[in-house]
Amino acid sequence: MAAQYKVEALVLGARSWGEADKMMTLFTRERGMVTAVAFGCRRPKSPLAAGMQMFTHAEVQLAEGKRMDTVKQCAILHRYKRLSEDFMAMAYGSFVAELAREFLPEHAAEPEAFALLLDVFASFEVRNPRIVALAAAWQVLACSGLQLRLGHCVHCGREIAGEAFLHIREGGVLCKDCRLPDAKKLAGEDLGFLRSLLDLDWKHSEGIRVQRESLLMAEQVLLAYLQEMLGRPLKSLAFIRQL
Repeated sequence: MAAQYKVEALVLGARSWGEADKMMTLFTRERGMVTAVAFGCRRPKSPLAAGMQMFTHAEVQLAEGKRMDTVKQCAILHRYKRLSEDFMAMAYGSFVAELAREFLPEHAAEPEAFALLLDVFASFEVRNPRIVALAAAWQVLACSGLQLRLGHCVHCGREIAGEAFLHIREGGVLCKDCRLPDAKKLAGEDLGFLRSLLDLDWKHSEGIRVQRESLLMAEQVLLAYLQEMLGRPLKSLAFIRQL
């Protein structure tokens, strides 16, 4: 008999598989990212149908398999209403989920990242989804250790105060003495806004107020950095553009 285990999970991916099954991507508190098949869960009367929906927070029992694990049971802990019903929140939530699937590890516990995603999903219920997704993306990258370095010059290590020069391929900001010809100049307030996204306290912070120009700047920097690392755009961006 296959060994079974129980995890606390967030559903970050679900795709049809076979006639009535789904292939699930679960980010778990105990084991990191887990891929598992949920047999029969596309049937309306399946006991797994409700719990195997995107953005669900659930307690899941799985059976280990040679090739992949199998979802045996699930109990819903929380359903995020806005992420399930509001297309704007759903689109930006899908972006965060895809980003997490790309950068968070498989079969390795990341309790800090799990707690972050719980806070992010809760914030989608009450805050501007575009800003939530932007801050969440920067913090997911930080959890993975792949964030842009924004506090010190990536060449000489000098602490940056005021304006800086961002170079995506170099992995962060450069000081005036180390700047490269193709580096992007960042005003002090723009650099401060990027840092504030990394430092945002989801539980205690008030609503984020941001100028449109700063929002666009931060999105452009993020997407350029993701393109540099992945060599392709995230699929969820097409969903966002349709809105």
